[in-house]
Amino acid sequence: MPKVAKSVDFLQRLAELEDTVAALQRSGWERDELPFYPTSLRGMVYEDGTSFVTLWETILSPRTATLALGLVFIGDTINSINTGGEWNVQFNDSVVVANGTVPATGAYVFPALTLDLTPYRASTQLKVQVRARRTSGTNTGGKYGGGGSIGGAPRYARLL
Repeated sequence: MPKVAKSVDFLQRLAELEDTVAALQRSGWERDELPFYPTSLRGMVYEDGTSFVTLWETILSPRTATLALGLVFIGDTINSINTGGEWNVQFNDSVVVANGTVPATGAYVFPALTLDLTPYRASTQLKVQVRARRTSGTNTGGKYGGGGSIGGAPRYARLL
């Protein structure tokens, strides 16, 4: 006594196979969203200092091979003078794994990073910091008197 009668129609069998493959692919795309926390003592996530300051950070258990990280940065404008700067992502307070610039144009930059966590897989925890600093613009004025500031935030962070 047969348990399942297979269809002899090739197109129907192909459609069933495609549905099965699509379901398997979706189940293999696990993604863990990772929260970041602001670190500014001023209560806002922008900084007017000329040395790197951590804006956002988190501590994770590196159980996956990749961290997909999307960021956003923008410079300030003080008395029609635009502020530019630099940003970087740092692991464990010492290893810079990505960096870039914030142009002095008043325009947003949207870096999208894929960071390799393979060297840290044996660790129980990994500190990830998003940092920024001002490199151009005015040195006076602004909210805190130190000139224009660089604002930054994570748009997404996924462990893949």
